[in-house]
Amino acid sequence: MALVSTAMAVLLAGCSEEAEAVPELPERICWEAFASKDVLPLLPAGKEAKTYGRQFLSVGDSDSSMCALSVDGSDRFQAFAKRQDFERYIDWSSWSKSKPESVDVGRKGIVWNGGAASYIICEPSKDSNTPGEYVELSLYARNQPSEGVESKRNRRVLRTLIGQFVDFAEKELKCG
Repeated sequence: MALVSTAMAVLLAGCSEEAEAVPELPERICWEAFASKDVLPLLPAGKEAKTYGRQFLSVGDSDSSMCALSVDGSDRFQAFAKRQDFERYIDWSSWSKSKPESVDVGRKGIVWNGGAASYIICEPSKDSNTPGEYVELSLYARNQPSEGVESKRNRRVLRTLIGQFVDFAEKELKCG
């Protein structure tokens, strides 16, 4: 009888707990480049979400920017922007093991299970020795499934987000 009582108490306790949900986010995040509703499918349930990072690239500012969204203290979504002087410096070979798909976003784009990347040209190089201005954009969604229905859905989500990021960067930097 004690075993049945203990089992019932555990079951009832589980029913009375509130189901975990993704923490509430502002309407837009990371330099206001992304609609939070579009990022939500990549996030786990948790109690608290925070964003942090550096100001987005601006004229005369640093050559890179980063924004991260953490859930319960663990980074779950990150956005990076980096200036490059030459198109040849943009190297995505490290992601080849992730079997990226090409996407028609920016000058060239790819998406894989845990991320996406693209780049835009603000000012092309005039020759192989003269620098131009290329902006490499990348997104990372941590701890994503590598196969199945959820993986395919996440690739669609990341494709949408890298498109938003390219649109934002072109507008913000007045290039593209």
